[in-house]
Amino acid sequence: MKIKSTLLSLVLIMGVTQCQSQTNKHNNMKTNNETNSSTKEIIVDVRTPEEWDEDGHIDCSVNYPLDQFENKIEELKTYTKITLVCRSGGRAGIAKAKLIKAGYKNQVENAGAWQNVSCKN
Repeated sequence: MKIKSTLLSLVLIMGVTQCQSQTNKHNNMKTNNETNSSTKEIIVDVRTPEEWDEDGHIDCSVNYPLDQFENKIEELKTYTKITLVCRSGGRAGIAKAKLIKAGYKNQVENAGAWQNVSCKN
């Protein structure tokens, strides 16, 4: 029963974030280390290193594969905004749920596919 409720929660989170990602699909994103007076943003691609290398990625993103993502959460907590991407949004939704479960309180967005975001110059 616990597994069913956990899966249902994950599906709900993924569904909400997918809707949000469509709304923000064409928004420009800051580069991963660029900050303004109050914002430190990062774009995290949670695909495998092979997907990152072979299928492409945006230059201002970092590759933290989902199977290693939990090791990066403490570092990610230093950012005021985290944008998560993958191939379609599914793994980014799982990463978002992990961040929230770990106590991340700032803005986190599942932007869906990595092609949905761009770097601000």
